[in-house]
Order: sequence, then structure tokens, then C-alpha cells
Amino acid sequence: MGIKITNIKVILTAPEGINLIVVKVETNQDGLYGLGCATFAYRHLAVTCVIEEYLKPLLVGRSVENIEELWHLMHQNAYWRNGPIENNAISGVDMALWDIKGKMANMPLYQLFGGKCREGVPIYRHADGKDVNEICENIQRYKEQGITHIRCQCGGYGGGGYDKAPINAPVGAADGVYLNSNKYMRDTVKLFEDIRTKIGFDMELCHDVHERLSPIEAISFAKELEPFKLFFLEDAIPLEQGDWIRQLRAQTSIPLAQGELFNNPYEWRGLISERLIDYIRVHISQIGGITAARKLQIFAEQFGVRTAWHGPGDMSPLAHAANIHLDLAAYNFGVQEWSGTEPPNFVIQELKGPKEALLEVFPGLPEYRQGYVYANDKAGLGVDINEEAAKKYPCENTVTLWTQTRLVDGNLQTP
Repeated sequence: MGIKITNIKVILTAPEGINLIVVKVETNQDGLYGLGCATFAYRHLAVTCVIEEYLKPLLVGRSVENIEELWHLMHQNAYWRNGPIENNAISGVDMALWDIKGKMANMPLYQLFGGKCREGVPIYRHADGKDVNEICENIQRYKEQGITHIRCQCGGYGGGGYDKAPINAPVGAADGVYLNSNKYMRDTVKLFEDIRTKIGFDMELCHDVHERLSPIEAISFAKELEPFKLFFLEDAIPLEQGDWIRQLRAQTSIPLAQGELFNNPYEWRGLISERLIDYIRVHISQIGGITAARKLQIFAEQFGVRTAWHGPGDMSPLAHAANIHLDLAAYNFGVQEWSGTEPPNFVIQELKGPKEALLEVFPGLPEYRQGYVYANDKAGLGVDINEEAAKKYPCENTVTLWTQTRLVDGNLQTP
């Protein structure tokens, strides 16, 4: 008879105030289930609907063993493919099936990917602040924790936060995150100049444009940042203007990281095969889970492009664990963004306190120690969920504000 899917369950929880979507795939074998991440924090009800109303009826009764078959079945069943809602729904099931596969083999997932290429995964963290002094203090605190790679921002992406329309906007302009690209570029170049003056060149520094510049501005900006030897410049070109990356590559020596918003293989295929980027930055649930990420990682290896998977707060610990298992087994791994676990008393600008609620809901997170993250070596992903604890932190369905970015004249700009 074999091991069959008997139920697919969605668990919604927000232990840190960020909506997380967990998928639990149950089987006809007592005690055997898998967990996966389907988190699309800003459209969590839409993803839940796809899983419960479409994927569950499609998959119940099928064998858990045929992950490749089921991934393609889910991907093709709706006819139209590669959207963020569908891909995250598929990801939750896909990760859960890999979790089951690891439990059936009694192995951590990295063993199923060929075993370790490294014992621990080097990570980077974010240092923000109101000025260079605060940012350098945060960099120093990270350095004391063994971190060697830091992403530096000042005042958030593009240098602004959600507020009333500025006085130089048109009368009646809507509220939002107003961006002044010239000021942002000047301030950021000065920021990196001051950081390098204060801390030197031993630390690896990154910066995330977050697509908040026009392509021609991004080219000028990258050239101005060259003296400060960035580890990479992230998402300098908007997703919809991908052809400009060729021109950016031709005019700057800064390593380029791209892909946080990618959904479709056509968005990364040419960039990788033409060696136009150095690091692929996709959010693995956004592209369909572990199966899709593994295909991408192996493809990128053929062209010398390294992985630097997206690892923000708006993904569950199951996805953080999936990143780590992929990283451990990837020959072309570069660096891992990390917002998972911390030492108990480690508090810094972006982290308001130890993550007790997260650890209560998700026992078994990968462990951070002195600049590296280590898998816990339990079978599968190694992370479980306390469903009763998860109920204590309900999700909220609110209007997202930080993506309402605008230019000085009030026109919307990609966030």
C-alpha cells in the first residue's frame, strides 16, 4: 500500500508579529508527518485558500515518496504557473514532503543532497541605525559575536519610513514611504566612506538598494561605491528592468546579488548563464520550495554563480532550516542571510529581545554559534511546531504600509 498523504493542514501563527504559514502533511503511518513553510506574510489568506481548497484535494491519497512528480503536478495543475501565491502554497507542501523523506531515511536533509561541503554556514546580519556612529556600534557588537559579513543601511531601505506626504509633494498627495533618490545615494556613499574610515576593511560589507532607484541611477551609485570594496550590492535593478543588469555589470566591479523577488526561472536563467550576477538571492518558498531551489542551486553552480538565499524575518524557521540544509550541501554556496536564533542575551538594533516566542512555537531551530549556523542533525528539516503554542500568536489581516513607496511627486515606486 505504501505511505500515503491523508491530510494537509495549514497552521497560521505570528510569534514575532509577522504572519507565518506552516503546512503540515499527515500520512497513514502513525506519527509520520512533515512540515513546510508557505509564508507570504502579506497575502497569507490567499495562500491558505490555495492549499486548503486546491492542493489538498489534489494530493490526498497520493504517495509521499514521489516528490518530483508531485511538485510538477502542483505546478501544472492550475495551468497558469509561477505566481507568488501559488509558488508559496506549493513550497509548503514540497518542504513538508522533503521533511517526511528525511524522517523515512532517518537522515537530516543535507545528507539526501549529497552530504556536507562545510560543517557550518557563515551568515550575514543587518546593521541599521540613525547615523554612522550607531551603525558602527552595531557592527562592533556583531563582530564580537563572530559575524564577519554585515549588511549596512541607514534609516531603512532608501533612507525613509512611512509618514505623511512631505511639504514638497503636490497638494493632496497620499501618505507613504517617500524616496529622494539623490539624497539617499549621497547619504549612503558618505555612510560607507565613514564606516570604512572607522572600522577599516576587515569586515565584509553589503548594501541592499531594494530596487528603489532607476537603472541609470543604480549604475552611477554602484560606481561611486567601488572604493569601499563591498562584498555585494543587492537588488540594484528593479525586477521589471532586468535587461539593465547587463549594463550595470559592464560598468562596475562591485559583485552583484539579485533575485529576492524572482518567481519564474526565466527571471534568473539568462542572468546566470551570461554570468551577469555573482550571487543568486531568491526566497526559496517564493520559487516553489526545496525542489525548485535545489534545481536552481545546481544550475547556478555550472556558471560560477553562488547562492545567498533570502533569509528575512518574514519566513518561518522551517524555511530558515531549509536554507541551512541547502547551504551545507552546496558547492557554490556564498553566504546566508540570517534572522533565526541568537545567543540568549544578544540584543541589537533590529532584534528587540531574545526570540522566546519563536523558540516556543518552533522547537529545534538550527543553532547559531560564533558567526556560523549549524543544523541540529535531527531527521528531515529538524524543526517541529508546537500547535498549541502557535495558537497564542494569531495572524492579523492588515493593510501593508512599508510597500507604499513613492517618489517626491507622489508617484508610486517599486518597494
